[in-house]
Amino acid sequence: MTEQQQHHQPNSSITALPRLVTMLIIPLTLLTYLSPAQAFHIPISTSTTTTTSRRISTPLRMATAGPMNVRAIGIGSAAPKTIITNKDLESCVETSDEWIRTRTGIEQRRVLLHPTENKEDEEERHESLQTLGIAAAKNALEMSGVEGSDIDLVICATSSPDDLFGDSTSIAHALGCKDAFSFDLTAACSGFLFGVVTAGQFMDREGSGVKRAVVVGADALSRWVNWDDRNSCILFGDGAGAVVLETTNGDGGGPGILGYSAHSDGSRCGELNLSYKGVKRSLSAGDGVDVSTGAYNFITMNGREVYKFATRDVPSVLEEALEAANMSVDDIDWLLLHQANIRIMETISKRFDIPMSKVITNLSEYGNTSAGSIPLALDEAVRSGKVKKGDVIACAGFGAGLSWGSAIIRWG
Repeated sequence: MTEQQQHHQPNSSITALPRLVTMLIIPLTLLTYLSPAQAFHIPISTSTTTTTSRRISTPLRMATAGPMNVRAIGIGSAAPKTIITNKDLESCVETSDEWIRTRTGIEQRRVLLHPTENKEDEEERHESLQTLGIAAAKNALEMSGVEGSDIDLVICATSSPDDLFGDSTSIAHALGCKDAFSFDLTAACSGFLFGVVTAGQFMDREGSGVKRAVVVGADALSRWVNWDDRNSCILFGDGAGAVVLETTNGDGGGPGILGYSAHSDGSRCGELNLSYKGVKRSLSAGDGVDVSTGAYNFITMNGREVYKFATRDVPSVLEEALEAANMSVDDIDWLLLHQANIRIMETISKRFDIPMSKVITNLSEYGNTSAGSIPLALDEAVRSGKVKKGDVIACAGFGAGLSWGSAIIRWG
């Protein structure tokens, strides 16, 4: 998402949809389990941005609180087999590898293919968003040492499910989560962190019955880009990540979610959206009526405004989460941002005087995988030994809605 990415209004429609938005889950879960003082606390920020450039948060679109007795004990990820490099895109649109790399930091992306009837390759034929989510969650469960039957809650954060009614129940079934309840959550690129905080609200409440949860972040936005538009098709890839959470009440381990803050602002939803565009169908019923057959536009984005939004509001939400955790930037071991654009990461890291060596990123290999980007990057950092038990990670997601949020996490 850079200043070079222009707003695009496509003419075509696509006849399948990401799905019904369940954003109501966030205010319901966050505000139900918090006291009014917690839910509506608005911290005073010490950001270097001016007051004229800062949007004033209101109780209706902000929630923040301190430590929750929940910790992450397993992480996993999965990505499609098919890779499209920047060089590959040179034959599709007027662009170049150098142009893409210098403006976004992306070198390649993974994409799901159109379903095939090739019975000789069953794995390829069945590769889907659900299979990615299942694989990521299985990897996380394996690391945690927890069986699927011991999971009480499964949340799938996605804006591009295989099933319009939600993928979480199918993922839970495949994992063997027989006694878990599950639901999908839509908050675009903020979805994974919103899902972690939502799960934490259930788990941190005594008597809820939720002691272990799986949170999946997965998206396939390659399905919703205009592959003839060089400003958008270069950005997005498909992927999934998942984390296993467990309560820490009484075990001496202490909280793993140290603080968080979450925002949304629907007045700016037009800057980045995937809007409905039905196809008219006339019926002869009664006096004759025109109904709408489901279809959606391509992703549209005002790149300049999204870049300004990310570099202005993300530092503020990180400060709010740190204040809620009673911590400072000096307490952070790693900075993990939604993998959207390397320039955004560089700008935010400079704002906090954090060297890029402490910024976790795999953007170059996967592109923007929306809700999948944070857990996918964290999984690689944990498995490579970069992130170790006890490390403090300042995470922030931001994207369509507009929505943005941060969580300060102690790993393990």
